[in-house]
Amino acid sequence: MTTPETLLTIITPAYNEAGNIPLLYQRIEKVLKDEMIDWEWIVVDDHSQDDTFKVISQIAQTDIHIKGIRLARNAGSHMAIKCGLDFCQGHCAVVMAADLQDPPETIPDLIDKWQQGAKVVWAVREQRQGEKANTIGFSRLYYFIMRNIVGIREMPATGADFFLIDKQVICALKQFNEAHVSLLTLITWLGFNQDSISYNKEFRFHGKSGWTLRKKLKLVIDSVTAFSYFPIRFMSYFGFFIALAGFIYAGCVFINGLRGIPVEGWASMMIVILVIGGMQMLMLGILGEYLWRTLDESKKRPRYIIEKAVRIGCETREIGL
Repeated sequence: MTTPETLLTIITPAYNEAGNIPLLYQRIEKVLKDEMIDWEWIVVDDHSQDDTFKVISQIAQTDIHIKGIRLARNAGSHMAIKCGLDFCQGHCAVVMAADLQDPPETIPDLIDKWQQGAKVVWAVREQRQGEKANTIGFSRLYYFIMRNIVGIREMPATGADFFLIDKQVICALKQFNEAHVSLLTLITWLGFNQDSISYNKEFRFHGKSGWTLRKKLKLVIDSVTAFSYFPIRFMSYFGFFIALAGFIYAGCVFINGLRGIPVEGWASMMIVILVIGGMQMLMLGILGEYLWRTLDESKKRPRYIIEKAVRIGCETREIGL
């Protein structure tokens, strides 16, 4: 499967996954042992409210392959992945969730594609077991927007958040330090030789997803503003047509006045004012999203802060960073 000197890094962002981590570890350990792959597993606890980091630390005491990081505040799954990539030592890295919906048994297939020359290998969801219709619908809408409006056509139409990337791609990602960006979209945007395999997303074993509607909406806004100026260009076009409609309406009022036709009442005027006023507020909101992100990037604050770690930096004990 791999040469003796090849090291595989598995990166898992985790939030309130204390019940799933031991089960996931058992499956990863079995798969990689059977395939005789040298590996390390970096689990990044995104400031969980349960015993996620305690469970990681306990497993790390019995297996030197395990490394754990706990963030000092909740930074989101994409920043947790970025943290894991910063400490990655492997020749390639597999990113997978902690909820057991991404089967570790798929990892050898990802590695096969990588050995054939792909720098990025996406595990594309064919079926999604146990997912609600609104979750699947929102996902399809998001990828439709990214592919057809933002212009990232290389993104899988059904979505992919389980993937493998080569060390060269990891080094390229480290050049980016943006705070509000979709990491998966950024990987697609980078280019390189990309390939995919298909798999069935399984049921979640324990707990519930922390992927709330608020986080989903933020991902959409971050993805669009980071990779497209379409909203601002749309504002320009829309403003032009509204102004044109205003001039046409003014001309009609003027002509009707010359003909002795009285000007229409205040009701129609109020409708026009409210519609135009609402659109102006919406446009200001879009500009504000871009402006706020520019301000936030200029502060150059750290994207994540490490509270505790185990086996990071060749340490064999918990350390505070």
